[in-house]
Amino acid sequence: MTRMCARILDIDNDRLLVMDMKTKQEVAVNTDCVCGFEEGDRIIIFYNGAVTMSIPPQISAIRIRKASCNRSR
Repeated sequence: MTRMCARILDIDNDRLLVMDMKTKQEVAVNTDCVCGFEEGDRIIIFYNGAVTMSIPPQISAIRIRKASCNRSR
């Protein structure tokens, strides 16, 4: 399992648009549940390591949790 630390830029029905904190790249995260998250939240995304070559790249989350030092605002 691969881990990504990110900041939420936008929330849609079944997808989050995030900024990968390591690469500073925008990534679309497909997920079953976006409830409980807000734009600006720092999160940790667990996924299988597969990343599409689309723009923006896409991953499918296995699990998402809020990071301990959450707000960057």
